[in-house]
Amino acid sequence: METFSLRDIQSMLGISRAVIGGLVASGFVTPTRGARREYRFTFQDVVLLRTAHSLQAAQIPPRKIVRSLKQLRDTLPAELPLTGLRISAVGNEIAVKEGTAQWQVDSGQMLMDFEVVPAAQGSVSFLTRESRPTAAPSKEEQALDWFQRGIELEDADKGGAEQAYRRAIALAPDYVDPYLNLGVILCDAGRCGEAVALYREAIEQGPDEPLFHFNMAIALEDAEQIDEALASYERCMALSPDFADAHYNAARLHERLGHATKAIRHYSEYRRLQR
Repeated sequence: METFSLRDIQSMLGISRAVIGGLVASGFVTPTRGARREYRFTFQDVVLLRTAHSLQAAQIPPRKIVRSLKQLRDTLPAELPLTGLRISAVGNEIAVKEGTAQWQVDSGQMLMDFEVVPAAQGSVSFLTRESRPTAAPSKEEQALDWFQRGIELEDADKGGAEQAYRRAIALAPDYVDPYLNLGVILCDAGRCGEAVALYREAIEQGPDEPLFHFNMAIALEDAEQIDEALASYERCMALSPDFADAHYNAARLHERLGHATKAIRHYSEYRRLQR
């Protein structure tokens, strides 16, 4: 099942990292952790995050949001275009619309899909929905499309995937994931020097992203630049002290260099974090 990174969520929903963190901390969604301890969100999480954010803005009580979203999660399919569902506040209730059907989350009752306004002589007029012109996709949306295309191409066409990731980076230089995937492709192809240069470029855009420093350390290791690799692992751990794999890799390198005390310290921290 496809999952999404924190940066994907920011690009798709236009919600800041702080808001997403607050929604996670409040229990609106419970993302899993990836191999490098990063958040991974499912399609359902994306829908629920967007919904929680908009319902908070509509001043729906938090307890009602949590209860309704738990019920809603059980009814969501594993995958669906984000435009396939519309979730909104109707008065003090939460409603879901899919196609022409609209229902209340808490009760399951169907709702009529029309709007009314007062008209002359006390009668009521029904308003038809006017179609709106589709806005051109933003650079961030285009970058996400190129990133997804890169993922699809990786198995069959490494060169095409590389170009797709480079297009994504050119459109959104602060987008984390294309750098990470492209760097792996370069290292796997033995182009470690290019990967190191790519990660240096990435760090200029996001100096506080621990994954950039971790992946650059791996590329430096592959290039046999051990001291520089250790420095990158140390920077990664300074930014993210609970990054277990960084401790493990640093321990390996210290052991290789004969730094027994440092190796033991990092191995111990790795085991503690794994527990």
